[in-house]
Amino acid sequence: MSARSKARKRAIDILYGADLRDLTLSDALTVEAKRAASEPDREASWLYARDIVDGIADNAEEIDEQIETYAQGWSLARMPAVDRAILRIGVWEILFNSEVPAAVAIDEAVESAKTLSTDDSAGFVNGLLGKIAQANG
Repeated sequence: MSARSKARKRAIDILYGADLRDLTLSDALTVEAKRAASEPDREASWLYARDIVDGIADNAEEIDEQIETYAQGWSLARMPAVDRAILRIGVWEILFNSEVPAAVAIDEAVESAKTLSTDDSAGFVNGLLGKIAQANG
């Protein structure tokens, strides 16, 4: 697994944990930063995970608006928490990280959904992120 894939998984964990514990992303990052300081061998994944979560925090309104707009009939509140985390990362990479091609962001999100979420989530994530990438491409 590449360092960026590990970082995405770590970012999912941070977003998911914040969602379940009703923490702000800033508070969740503070907790994770303390943990990261004690795990120097995982520094490469921490740096990109922090960039992802910071980017999502900075652009949360636009990211969630994109998800709500293209998730026909699904509100964010109705989605499983892990799917929300995966989608927010995918949308952030598509819209705000020019270093990651949209196709890569979508593929990574779909793989995460396959391993971490429900049987239907991978198809949902793929379709939703594909629409967002197409509309913003």
